[in-house]
Amino acid sequence: MKKDYKSGFVTLIGRPNVGKSTLMNYLIGQKIAITSNKPQTTRNRIQTVLTTEEGQIIFVDTPGIHKAKNKLGEYMVNVAERTLNEVDAVLWLVEPTTFIGAGEKHIADQLKKVTTPVILVINKVDSVKKEEVLASIAAYQDIYDFAAIVPVSARSGENTKELLKVVYQYLPYGPQFYDEDTITDQPERQIVAELIREKALHCLNEEIPHGIAVVIDSMKKKGKVMHIDATIICERDSHKGIIIGKQGSMLKKIGSTARYEIEKMLDMQANLKLWVKVKKDWRDSDFLVKNFGYREDE
Repeated sequence: MKKDYKSGFVTLIGRPNVGKSTLMNYLIGQKIAITSNKPQTTRNRIQTVLTTEEGQIIFVDTPGIHKAKNKLGEYMVNVAERTLNEVDAVLWLVEPTTFIGAGEKHIADQLKKVTTPVILVINKVDSVKKEEVLASIAAYQDIYDFAAIVPVSARSGENTKELLKVVYQYLPYGPQFYDEDTITDQPERQIVAELIREKALHCLNEEIPHGIAVVIDSMKKKGKVMHIDATIICERDSHKGIIIGKQGSMLKKIGSTARYEIEKMLDMQANLKLWVKVKKDWRDSDFLVKNFGYREDE
């Protein structure tokens, strides 16, 4: 992994017809790596992944941030707020106008509740004069304190390179979460591995400092049950003992808490078998680190 490689989650918001999908398609080009609608752990929906020399941007879909009219609406708004808090940056796409309507003001109010940096992207700049773009920037600056403002044209791709540069400024350093050409069935396995790892770290408390990884050895659906074999990899023999626990009690606990979450995610019964292996230097192996979706900051 390159020292200065960055990776993080970004969400794109904006009213319908402002050009969100046009922008996404332009940025990703033919690089749509995954379009999976399986929920990430704590993330909502991964739409697409953009992998470049500098890093990897994982675009997450957020349900609408709108005024709630009913219970479902309220739920969607809450999920949206939660997603906004969990991503590394928010891109808010708007049109180059000085008229800021109620919908836009409502979005600004929602954004004021989160601490995530918001980058204002003024789209369709190829359709107006430069003065109008400047006037639009000034109008938006009045309603929200943006981390950055970038004018672009999603249609022609004008200034989109600059936009990516700005996005990378707000992403943390970290490994690639997905291979350049991640295929659609990958996220499911990756998310399962991540869930097991999360539960293991949780059960083990501070006993084993981030020196564990999880590999999914096999994942097969038989009838209505998903059969999963997974290996927890640690760095020392002493760690192996802790992970297994007295008469296997710790491993059982990790297995049952992880299984519960996995069943919720897959929406089906799961049969989970866990093993523990010692691989002394797994953190120095690029291949292993990449496979384990390991994050530096944990």
